[in-house]
Amino acid sequence: MAISHEVRPRTGGLTAGRTQPRKAVDYIWGLTRISLGSVFAWAFVDKLFGLGHATPSARSWLNGGSPTNGFLSHSTGPFSGMFKAMAGSTFLDWLFMLGLLGIGAALLLGIGMRFAAVAGSLLLVLMWAAALPPENHIFMDDHLIYAPVLIGLALVGAGRALGIGGWWSRTRLVTRYPWLV
Repeated sequence: MAISHEVRPRTGGLTAGRTQPRKAVDYIWGLTRISLGSVFAWAFVDKLFGLGHATPSARSWLNGGSPTNGFLSHSTGPFSGMFKAMAGSTFLDWLFMLGLLGIGAALLLGIGMRFAAVAGSLLLVLMWAAALPPENHIFMDDHLIYAPVLIGLALVGAGRALGIGGWWSRTRLVTRYPWLV
């Protein structure tokens, strides 16, 4: 059995030429995309304002705290020296926060899914590596589960369901630069 990597554009929205079960699958992928987007967006907002869930107000980015310092300075495992040396870097703080914002916005809106899949997977794998060994398994944790889910979201075109990915893919910018899909 050959696996096709062909991407077939959808026309006319979710329901064109679709059976009810396929429409349901699109909505499940759309809900998964929005749910994962809210994880990234919440992390950005909490670290920016220090809403008290994972980041106390006194350590918020707006109050001079470092979004990377707490997590990376407590790094464990074989890469801990490297991650601890990077903890609190202003450049890394900006890169991390812009990554959380960009990935979260892309997923919530359903645009830039390829960017979100690549950047999000890279960020998640790095966060997994900084927290080795995982707490509840020999090597697996939620970071390693979210990474292939992100890739799956991009592959199935999840931005078209419950998002503006269909419109986005027809814009001049994306037509000219398809990697922005």
